[in-house]
Amino acid sequence: MAVAIKPHPIYVAGQWVESPEVLNIGNPAGGEPAGATYNATAEQYEEAVAAAVSAFEETRRLPAYERAAALRHISAGIAQRREELGRLITLESGKPIREALVEVDRAVLTFRLGAEEAERIHGELIPLDLMASSRGRVAVTRRFPLGPVAAISPFNFPLNLAAHKVAPAIAAGDPVVLKPPSKDPLTMLTVAEIIDGAGLPKGAVSILPMSRALGDRMVADERFKLLTFTGSPAVGWRMKERAGKKRVVLELGGNAGVIVDQSADLEWAVKRTLAGGFAYAGQVCVSVQRVFVQRGIYEVFLDRFIAGARDLRVGDPLDPATQLGPMVDEQSAMRTESWVREAEQLGGKVLLGGRAQGSLFPPTVLVDTPMTAQVCSNEAFAPLVVVFPFDDFSDALAMVNDSFYGLQAGVFTNDLIHSWQAFNELQVGGVIINDVPIYRIDHMPFGGAKDSGLGREGLRWSVEDMTELRLMVVAQPA
Repeated sequence: MAVAIKPHPIYVAGQWVESPEVLNIGNPAGGEPAGATYNATAEQYEEAVAAAVSAFEETRRLPAYERAAALRHISAGIAQRREELGRLITLESGKPIREALVEVDRAVLTFRLGAEEAERIHGELIPLDLMASSRGRVAVTRRFPLGPVAAISPFNFPLNLAAHKVAPAIAAGDPVVLKPPSKDPLTMLTVAEIIDGAGLPKGAVSILPMSRALGDRMVADERFKLLTFTGSPAVGWRMKERAGKKRVVLELGGNAGVIVDQSADLEWAVKRTLAGGFAYAGQVCVSVQRVFVQRGIYEVFLDRFIAGARDLRVGDPLDPATQLGPMVDEQSAMRTESWVREAEQLGGKVLLGGRAQGSLFPPTVLVDTPMTAQVCSNEAFAPLVVVFPFDDFSDALAMVNDSFYGLQAGVFTNDLIHSWQAFNELQVGGVIINDVPIYRIDHMPFGGAKDSGLGREGLRWSVEDMTELRLMVVAQPA
């Protein structure tokens, strides 16, 4: 007889509560479920938002040292529970344990960086005596907390991408209500146990799994002063339409491109492109999806890349040796397979993989695929890479730009002119030279152009979005 799973309570304004709606959390790798929790009721949502509005009168007055101390407490608590949180991420999301533990380490850094940003929210002194009528005047600027933040985080990084919303909100002095992903909410509810001991005012943080309808209500709720969302472009841009007057930060997806020119270190380019295309089964917004290789090295690159992809260890995500585990669910794997079949119908050739095995989708490599195929034009979000040859570097740049998206791009080159040309011409939020677009460290600005988003995350830039710049002019009476 199966043992009943006791659902984890949800975190409403500093209180642990239950609700009538149990939310069971599956395990993408099969086997026993990852656990269970609750979806918040409309009344619990209202309690959380009202508490956030009330808490703002306290959080906006919290001195920097108290905000920083709370963030350091959270960072240290996550570090202490590293193995537990890593295993939970793997059980909920199917992410290989080796990658899950890296995500925990990044969250430790993210909250620590939040503490440092809380201590350096600087203002500026501006001389105003640029004309005679402004003589004797000077201005001072200072950043003030903006107000309650509505945050919605995605399934693929259930800890660190949520941390990129919660940490800067605490640093800025803003209360935050987080809707974690329905597929893997237990990770942030476990982190809420750490947050609960950080000494923040009641209502400063609430973590509420909720239905899509209640999430839509949060998006439109005028009591929030900022909406921060990470997820699919289609959903994100619809949210912006409903968000009203609040600020909106969108970190959306893409079909990231990589260029490999003839001057590149080929061994390094192959190694990093394998990591960029197949880490966490390609379910990363900056996963390598399109690779453009200069024709003189195209065949050699392709042979080495396919050999490397074939050798990837596929299997149980709890096995530390596993490099590619399951996709988040069987539906995602079947959708990916349907896109591969469409590419074949349009003339594309599958050189490796291409068929789902339940929720597992093997490393897949395609060539001769038209740009109109969904595996090229849309976000695959799967362990799938399409490779193209090019002759002229300018043509490669144009092919990367031939996309609705523009999050990050990678360029492997030892040609300084090509590096600067890529930086000047690629229509993306970040150009990564001699590495893949999946590269990110948590204090750098991160975000995209075109349909890939609006604004930038990264602690300093998030704090700027979550604060209001205020000017004071001081006149010296003549």
